[in-house]
Amino acid sequence: MRHTLCERLMLAAALVLTTVYLFPLYWMYITTLKSGSAIFASPPAFWPTDPQWQIYGHVWHNRNMGRYILNSLVIASGAVAIVSVLGVGCAYVLARYRNIWVDAGLFLVLMLQVLPASLMITPIFVGFSQVGLLHYPRLAVIIAIAAKGMPFFIVLVRATFMNVPRELEEAALVDGDSRSGAFFRIALPLARKGILVSGMLIFMQAFGEFVYSRSMIQRVELQPASVGLYSFMAPNANEWNSIMAYAAIYMTPLLAVFVLLQRGIVSGLTSGALK
Repeated sequence: MRHTLCERLMLAAALVLTTVYLFPLYWMYITTLKSGSAIFASPPAFWPTDPQWQIYGHVWHNRNMGRYILNSLVIASGAVAIVSVLGVGCAYVLARYRNIWVDAGLFLVLMLQVLPASLMITPIFVGFSQVGLLHYPRLAVIIAIAAKGMPFFIVLVRATFMNVPRELEEAALVDGDSRSGAFFRIALPLARKGILVSGMLIFMQAFGEFVYSRSMIQRVELQPASVGLYSFMAPNANEWNSIMAYAAIYMTPLLAVFVLLQRGIVSGLTSGALK
Protein backbone atom coordinates (compact mmCIF):
# COMPACT_ATOMS: atom_id res chain seq x y z
CA MET A 1 0.00 0.00 0.00
CA ARG A 2 2.81 2.37 0.95
CA HIS A 3 4.64 1.49 -2.26
CA THR A 4 1.54 2.28 -4.34
CA LEU A 5 1.04 5.62 -2.56
CA CYS A 6 4.66 6.58 -3.22
CA GLU A 7 4.28 5.77 -6.91
CA ARG A 8 1.12 7.88 -7.13
CA LEU A 9 2.83 10.82 -5.46
CA MET A 10 5.78 10.56 -7.84
CA LEU A 11 3.40 10.35 -10.81
CA ALA A 12 1.51 13.41 -9.58
CA ALA A 13 4.76 15.33 -9.13
CA ALA A 14 5.88 14.32 -12.62
CA LEU A 15 2.58 15.52 -14.11
CA VAL A 16 2.83 18.84 -12.30
CA LEU A 17 6.41 19.38 -13.49
CA THR A 18 5.47 18.38 -17.04
CA THR A 19 2.59 20.86 -17.02
CA VAL A 20 4.85 23.65 -15.80
CA TYR A 21 7.42 22.78 -18.46
CA LEU A 22 4.93 22.57 -21.34
CA PHE A 23 2.79 25.58 -20.41
CA PRO A 24 5.12 28.09 -22.17
CA LEU A 25 4.71 26.09 -25.40
CA TYR A 26 0.95 26.16 -25.01
CA TRP A 27 1.03 29.89 -24.33
CA MET A 28 3.20 30.46 -27.40
CA TYR A 29 0.71 28.74 -29.70
CA ILE A 30 -2.26 30.50 -28.10
CA THR A 31 -0.62 33.91 -28.36
CA THR A 32 -0.14 33.46 -32.11
CA LEU A 33 -3.92 33.30 -32.54
CA LYS A 34 -4.75 36.37 -30.45
CA SER A 35 -5.28 39.90 -31.71
CA GLY A 36 -3.11 42.73 -30.41
CA SER A 37 -5.67 43.87 -27.85
CA ALA A 38 -6.38 40.32 -26.66
CA ILE A 39 -2.69 39.74 -25.96
CA PHE A 40 -2.60 42.56 -23.41
CA ALA A 41 -6.05 41.90 -21.95
CA SER A 42 -6.33 41.52 -18.17
CA PRO A 43 -7.11 38.93 -17.02
CA PRO A 44 -5.57 36.99 -19.93
CA ALA A 45 -7.69 34.54 -21.92
CA PHE A 46 -6.48 30.95 -22.12
CA TRP A 47 -8.16 30.48 -25.50
CA PRO A 48 -8.74 33.18 -28.16
CA THR A 49 -12.36 34.07 -28.89
CA ASP A 50 -11.51 35.08 -32.47
CA PRO A 51 -8.49 33.02 -33.66
CA GLN A 52 -6.26 34.88 -36.12
CA TRP A 53 -5.15 31.94 -38.27
CA GLN A 54 -3.90 34.20 -41.06
CA ILE A 55 -0.96 35.29 -38.90
CA TYR A 56 1.04 32.22 -39.96
CA GLY A 57 0.83 32.98 -43.66
CA HIS A 58 1.52 36.65 -42.99
CA VAL A 59 4.69 35.91 -41.03
CA TRP A 60 5.87 33.24 -43.48
CA HIS A 61 5.68 35.55 -46.49
CA ASN A 62 6.58 38.91 -44.94
CA ARG A 63 9.56 37.56 -43.00
CA ASN A 64 10.77 35.29 -45.82
CA MET A 65 10.87 32.33 -43.47
CA GLY A 66 11.50 29.84 -46.26
CA ARG A 67 14.97 31.31 -46.79
CA TYR A 68 15.72 31.34 -43.06
CA ILE A 69 14.60 27.72 -42.61
CA LEU A 70 16.66 26.62 -45.61
CA ASN A 71 19.75 28.28 -44.15
CA SER A 72 19.14 26.55 -40.82
CA LEU A 73 18.85 23.19 -42.60
CA VAL A 74 22.10 23.79 -44.52
CA ILE A 75 24.00 24.73 -41.36
CA ALA A 76 22.59 21.89 -39.27
CA SER A 77 23.16 19.28 -42.00
CA GLY A 78 26.73 20.44 -42.57
CA ALA A 79 27.51 20.29 -38.85
CA VAL A 80 26.07 16.77 -38.56
CA ALA A 81 28.08 15.61 -41.58
CA ILE A 82 31.38 16.85 -40.12
CA VAL A 83 30.63 15.50 -36.64
CA SER A 84 29.59 12.11 -37.99
CA VAL A 85 32.61 11.64 -40.26
CA LEU A 86 35.17 12.66 -37.64
CA GLY A 87 33.40 11.66 -34.43
CA VAL A 88 32.56 8.03 -35.22
CA GLY A 89 36.19 7.03 -35.63
CA CYS A 90 37.25 8.94 -32.52
CA ALA A 91 34.48 7.34 -30.46
CA TYR A 92 35.49 3.88 -31.68
CA VAL A 93 39.13 4.41 -30.70
CA LEU A 94 38.15 5.67 -27.25
CA ALA A 95 35.87 2.64 -26.78
CA ARG A 96 38.31 -0.03 -27.94
CA TYR A 97 41.78 1.11 -26.93
CA ARG A 98 42.06 1.78 -23.20
CA ASN A 99 45.23 3.30 -21.75
CA ILE A 100 46.20 6.39 -19.83
CA TRP A 101 46.51 8.51 -22.98
CA VAL A 102 43.07 7.50 -24.22
CA ASP A 103 41.58 8.27 -20.81
CA ALA A 104 43.31 11.66 -20.84
CA GLY A 105 41.91 12.33 -24.30
CA LEU A 106 38.42 11.41 -23.16
CA PHE A 107 38.78 13.76 -20.19
CA LEU A 108 39.77 16.61 -22.50
CA VAL A 109 36.80 15.82 -24.73
CA LEU A 110 34.46 16.02 -21.76
CA MET A 111 36.03 19.29 -20.62
CA LEU A 112 35.38 20.84 -24.03
CA GLN A 113 31.68 20.04 -23.66
CA VAL A 114 31.24 22.33 -20.66
CA LEU A 115 32.53 25.46 -22.44
CA PRO A 116 29.58 27.67 -23.48
CA ALA A 117 29.35 29.14 -26.96
CA SER A 118 29.30 32.67 -25.52
CA LEU A 119 32.74 32.05 -24.03
CA MET A 120 34.23 30.46 -27.16
CA ILE A 121 32.89 32.90 -29.75
CA THR A 122 35.62 35.56 -29.27
CA PRO A 123 38.69 33.31 -29.80
CA ILE A 124 36.90 31.42 -32.58
CA PHE A 125 35.95 34.67 -34.33
CA VAL A 126 39.52 36.00 -34.09
CA GLY A 127 41.01 32.71 -35.29
CA PHE A 128 38.62 32.39 -38.23
CA SER A 129 39.30 36.02 -39.14
CA GLN A 130 43.04 35.39 -39.21
CA VAL A 131 42.73 32.46 -41.62
CA GLY A 132 40.14 34.19 -43.80
CA LEU A 133 37.35 31.77 -43.01
CA LEU A 134 34.91 34.59 -42.27
CA HIS A 135 34.73 35.21 -46.02
CA TYR A 136 32.67 31.98 -46.04
CA PRO A 137 30.41 32.70 -43.05
CA ARG A 138 28.13 29.67 -43.28
CA LEU A 139 31.12 27.33 -43.49
CA ALA A 140 32.64 29.09 -40.48
CA VAL A 141 29.45 28.61 -38.48
CA ILE A 142 29.21 24.95 -39.51
CA ILE A 143 32.78 24.28 -38.34
CA ALA A 144 32.20 26.13 -35.06
CA ILE A 145 28.98 24.21 -34.34
CA ALA A 146 30.63 20.92 -35.26
CA ALA A 147 33.50 21.64 -32.87
CA LYS A 148 31.03 22.46 -30.09
CA GLY A 149 28.90 19.36 -30.67
CA MET A 150 31.76 16.92 -31.25
CA PRO A 151 32.38 16.07 -27.54
CA PHE A 152 28.71 15.34 -26.93
CA PHE A 153 28.57 13.10 -30.02
CA ILE A 154 31.76 11.24 -29.12
CA VAL A 155 30.63 10.48 -25.57
CA LEU A 156 27.28 9.07 -26.73
CA VAL A 157 28.67 7.04 -29.64
CA ARG A 158 31.54 5.72 -27.50
CA ALA A 159 29.00 4.21 -25.11
CA THR A 160 27.29 2.55 -28.06
CA PHE A 161 30.54 1.04 -29.36
CA MET A 162 31.36 -0.24 -25.88
CA ASN A 163 28.14 -2.26 -26.03
CA VAL A 164 29.26 -4.02 -29.24
CA PRO A 165 30.96 -7.32 -28.23
CA ARG A 166 34.68 -7.41 -28.95
CA GLU A 167 34.37 -11.12 -29.72
CA LEU A 168 32.56 -10.38 -32.99
CA GLU A 169 35.43 -8.24 -34.23
CA GLU A 170 38.00 -10.74 -33.02
CA ALA A 171 36.19 -13.49 -34.92
CA ALA A 172 36.32 -11.36 -38.07
CA LEU A 173 40.06 -10.85 -37.59
CA VAL A 174 40.58 -14.59 -37.14
CA ASP A 175 38.72 -15.17 -40.41
CA GLY A 176 41.22 -12.96 -42.19
CA ASP A 177 39.44 -9.63 -42.14
CA SER A 178 41.39 -6.43 -41.47
CA ARG A 179 40.86 -4.10 -38.53
CA SER A 180 39.17 -1.55 -40.78
CA GLY A 181 37.06 -4.29 -42.35
CA ALA A 182 35.90 -5.48 -38.92
CA PHE A 183 35.02 -1.90 -38.06
CA PHE A 184 32.97 -1.22 -41.19
CA ARG A 185 31.33 -4.67 -41.42
CA ILE A 186 30.79 -5.49 -37.74
CA ALA A 187 31.06 -2.60 -35.30
CA LEU A 188 29.61 0.19 -37.41
CA PRO A 189 26.37 -1.60 -38.44
CA LEU A 190 25.73 -2.71 -34.86
CA ALA A 191 26.23 0.83 -33.56
CA ARG A 192 24.14 2.53 -36.23
CA LYS A 193 21.17 3.21 -33.94
CA GLY A 194 23.27 5.10 -31.40
CA ILE A 195 25.04 6.99 -34.19
CA LEU A 196 21.76 8.02 -35.84
CA VAL A 197 20.24 9.18 -32.55
CA SER A 198 23.38 11.12 -31.61
CA GLY A 199 23.44 12.73 -35.05
CA MET A 200 19.78 13.67 -34.65
CA LEU A 201 20.48 15.38 -31.34
CA ILE A 202 23.38 17.30 -32.87
CA PHE A 203 21.08 18.34 -35.73
CA MET A 204 18.48 19.67 -33.31
CA GLN A 205 21.12 21.66 -31.43
CA ALA A 206 22.61 23.06 -34.64
CA PHE A 207 19.19 23.94 -36.04
CA GLY A 208 18.56 26.23 -33.09
CA GLU A 209 22.08 27.67 -32.76
CA PHE A 210 22.20 31.45 -32.37
CA VAL A 211 25.48 32.77 -30.92
CA TYR A 212 27.85 31.70 -33.72
CA SER A 213 25.41 32.59 -36.48
CA ARG A 214 24.65 36.02 -35.06
CA SER A 215 28.35 36.82 -34.67
CA MET A 216 29.74 35.49 -37.96
CA ILE A 217 26.96 35.85 -40.54
CA GLN A 218 26.26 39.48 -41.42
CA ARG A 219 24.50 38.94 -44.75
CA VAL A 220 20.76 38.62 -44.17
CA GLU A 221 20.28 36.14 -47.02
CA LEU A 222 22.62 33.66 -45.28
CA GLN A 223 21.29 33.94 -41.75
CA PRO A 224 19.42 31.01 -40.13
CA ALA A 225 15.96 31.13 -38.57
CA SER A 226 17.30 31.74 -35.07
CA VAL A 227 18.84 35.04 -36.17
CA GLY A 228 15.70 35.86 -38.13
CA LEU A 229 13.69 35.62 -34.92
CA TYR A 230 16.12 38.03 -33.28
CA SER A 231 15.29 40.61 -35.97
CA PHE A 232 11.90 41.08 -34.32
CA MET A 233 13.55 42.42 -31.18
CA ALA A 234 13.50 46.18 -30.77
CA PRO A 235 13.10 48.60 -27.85
CA ASN A 236 9.41 49.15 -28.68
CA ALA A 237 8.57 45.76 -30.15
CA ASN A 238 4.91 44.84 -29.61
CA GLU A 239 4.16 42.36 -32.40
CA TRP A 240 3.95 39.50 -29.96
CA ASN A 241 1.54 37.48 -32.07
CA SER A 242 3.95 37.71 -35.04
CA ILE A 243 6.92 36.86 -32.85
CA MET A 244 5.15 33.84 -31.40
CA ALA A 245 3.95 32.74 -34.86
CA TYR A 246 7.53 32.86 -36.15
CA ALA A 247 8.72 30.85 -33.14
CA ALA A 248 5.90 28.33 -33.61
CA ILE A 249 6.72 27.77 -37.29
CA TYR A 250 10.39 27.47 -36.37
CA MET A 251 9.93 25.01 -33.50
CA THR A 252 7.00 22.82 -34.60
CA PRO A 253 8.92 20.60 -37.08
CA LEU A 254 11.57 19.80 -34.45
CA LEU A 255 8.94 19.09 -31.81
CA ALA A 256 7.03 16.84 -34.21
CA VAL A 257 10.16 14.87 -35.12
CA PHE A 258 11.09 14.48 -31.47
CA VAL A 259 7.61 13.25 -30.49
CA LEU A 260 7.39 10.81 -33.40
CA LEU A 261 10.86 9.37 -32.79
CA GLN A 262 11.00 9.59 -29.00
CA ARG A 263 11.10 5.82 -28.52
CA GLY A 264 13.96 5.45 -30.95
CA ILE A 265 15.81 8.33 -29.30
CA VAL A 266 15.45 6.85 -25.83
CA SER A 267 16.48 3.36 -26.97
CA GLY A 268 19.43 4.78 -28.90
CA LEU A 269 20.66 6.79 -25.92
CA THR A 270 20.41 3.77 -23.62
CA SER A 271 21.86 1.28 -26.12
CA GLY A 272 25.30 1.69 -24.58
CA ALA A 273 24.20 1.95 -20.97
CA LEU A 274 24.90 -1.72 -20.20
CA LYS A 275 28.13 -3.51 -20.88
